Amino acid sequence: MPEVLFYHLERQPLEQVLPVLLQKSLQRGWRALVRCGEPERVRALSDAVWRWREEAFIPHGIPEEGHARHQPVWITHEGGNPNGADVLFCVAGAEPEDEEIAAFARVIVMFSQHEPVLLEKARALWRRLGESEGISRTYWRQDQRGRWQRQA
Repeated sequence: MPEVLFYHLERQPLEQVLPVLLQKSLQRGWRALVRCGEPERVRALSDAVWRWREEAFIPHGIPEEGHARHQPVWITHEGGNPNGADVLFCVAGAEPEDEEIAAFARVIVMFSQHEPVLLEKARALWRRLGESEGISRTYWRQDQRGRWQRQA
């Protein structure tokens, strides 16, 4: 059953949370596709992944650099799955197409408490996917210590 995880960013910005989840995905042997709903954020996210931690290297690319199929992590605003990713991260308002959800081992939708339009967009997606049969949805938020907790 396709699994869609909703990550509600209340304590940390996307630029801090995304690299952690990308690293965990790579440790599982998964390739990752990060799809941005705002094209202008692609470069900024790529820069954030490069700068995330000095001791951590997350190999990735973006469309202007090319070679998607060689990249374990691909950050883009375009559709498709050019790097053969196992996990799709939808950020900055991007949404998965219903028909593509089953093509990924996992779909992660990340949205910020501080961006009301994107927060409402994520809520609408949650409701829409709830009406779809055969899709598992989970909702995650950080506790006081910054650990991600699944909510009931």
